[in-house]
Amino acid sequence: MARIVVGSYMVRYPLGGMLSWVLQYLVGFQRLGHDVFFVEKSGYTDSCYDPAKNCISNDCSYGFAAVQALLKRFGMQDQWCFVDAQEHYYGLTRDRITAVFKSADLFLDMGTHGAWLPEAAATRLRVLADGEPGFTQIKMAQRVAAGETLLYYDSYYTVGSNIGTSKSTAPTAGQKWRYLFHPVVTDLFRYEPVHRNAAFTTVMNWQSHPPIEFNGRTYGQKDVEFAKFIDLPSRVSAPLEVAISGRRLPIGQLQNASWRVRDAREVTLSFDSFCDYVHSSKGEFSVCKQVFVATHSAWFSDRSAVYLASGRPVVLQDTGFSAHLPCGRGLFAVRTVDEAAAAIEDITAHYEQHTQWAREIAVEYLDAAKVLRRFLSELGI
Repeated sequence: MARIVVGSYMVRYPLGGMLSWVLQYLVGFQRLGHDVFFVEKSGYTDSCYDPAKNCISNDCSYGFAAVQALLKRFGMQDQWCFVDAQEHYYGLTRDRITAVFKSADLFLDMGTHGAWLPEAAATRLRVLADGEPGFTQIKMAQRVAAGETLLYYDSYYTVGSNIGTSKSTAPTAGQKWRYLFHPVVTDLFRYEPVHRNAAFTTVMNWQSHPPIEFNGRTYGQKDVEFAKFIDLPSRVSAPLEVAISGRRLPIGQLQNASWRVRDAREVTLSFDSFCDYVHSSKGEFSVCKQVFVATHSAWFSDRSAVYLASGRPVVLQDTGFSAHLPCGRGLFAVRTVDEAAAAIEDITAHYEQHTQWAREIAVEYLDAAKVLRRFLSELGI
């Protein structure tokens, strides 16, 4: 049994999709028999989002309560620590979490931006897990070009399976990148029959951060890519729905193009509501951030993994993942609106078969036990 510390963010943004993303790693490691801890730091003022009030402040009470309740379901309520902007410790004390790091075999940094590296200096291995392939490497390369020293990790992993190969135009920032899929604990997600009029859905942030420039090119977000598929509802028989959040939402334009529009905050207010939304869907159609597509990073979504585990077929804009996952049955990688329409119509015409294939892909390729066991084996743990 290894002691594993996972650093990410849940308290600061306690919506269902974010909670699910981190939970898959925590429960996945736990199911493999390891001693698992979760850590998070606020890092700066006004960083805690309260979805009930729809506001950001220093008050972490909503997020803390949500994470505590969720982790309690899996017996991890006493194995986590949150540090707020004033450096107050919640959950495990400063002394206790310092001792955990000293005795840990692995610190997996999934987005703390190095906030826990001082504590992890005594840990056997420190590993960066990049969930934003293309974007992460560009930011790193920009820091190198500016003469900055990058944070040090013993190994660098990414969910972009093409990063560091000739298939991707993303830089490597001088690092050797290894690969893993976002894991999904498949038995957490049930398959239930869906209503015949259910929609293909997705949950998305329209514009999560400003565009980024690199080597004379500007990379945008999902807002840029969605324009390529705006008239998809007119080409298919099944209803299409987007649950969106973010800035400059073109709700009127989407509705005029026959998209159903939902509030992403409403449908993902909790882990359970996120799961319920997926289960009520016929499948998923989604675009990807432009940086994932344009760099051909082969990013694949943790959210799409949940759809597949729930027996919901997925039609996803191709980022290059089609070279690493089987496509055409239960999962479709599409580049054009015509390809997307054909995939949705095929799924609709042969729905039961595609639901079975979707679940099989999740179990065979994305199941947390397989993904994380392989990951730990590569690290010698």
